[in-house]
Amino acid sequence: MDSISTLSLMLGSAWTSGLNVYATVGFIGLFGRLGWLSLPAGLETLAHPAVIAVALFLYLVEFVADKIPAFDTAWDSIQTFIRVPAGAILAYAAVGEVSPELKLAAFLIGGSLAFSAHATKSSIRASANLSPEPFSNWLLSIGEDLMVFASIWVMFAHPYVMLAILAVFLLFFIWFMPKIFRAFRWMWRKFTGLFVSAKTRTTP
Repeated sequence: MDSISTLSLMLGSAWTSGLNVYATVGFIGLFGRLGWLSLPAGLETLAHPAVIAVALFLYLVEFVADKIPAFDTAWDSIQTFIRVPAGAILAYAAVGEVSPELKLAAFLIGGSLAFSAHATKSSIRASANLSPEPFSNWLLSIGEDLMVFASIWVMFAHPYVMLAILAVFLLFFIWFMPKIFRAFRWMWRKFTGLFVSAKTRTTP
């Protein structure tokens, strides 16, 4: 792979991990296994049948969890500790055989990009959950999945387009940051409130 293709894969896989890490790992691995994508040496592990099976099973779990308003907020809070490290690891693996300094830089950039995607997704979902109807949440969830599938194809087939999409996203993320902060503060209060309520109910 040339440097642009490698950069597209490194950044693209980290970004889609922030949206849905299980779909990213499962479908990149599956498409690589079927020979539809040519995976670099660092990502060939994703094509192992066990990795594909586990990732796709967890994707199905997330597909259901994402459609349940309010519960998806708690799910996204937990996924912060999975999507961000996974994005960093995928970026680290995607750069291949380079110097340790560049691999560390890829790890940090990948984790940051995964966090920005995850934070944007979670804040938009938290806002959608304020609406009593579930349909907006379902549409957002399906739209995110379609975005991941399309991005997997684009990052391999059209690396320049993938890099352009990421540049636009980062500009949007900078503009959206105040709303993300407020949404995360609300999610934290809701998340901690569940534990306080549970503790209150169990206290004699």
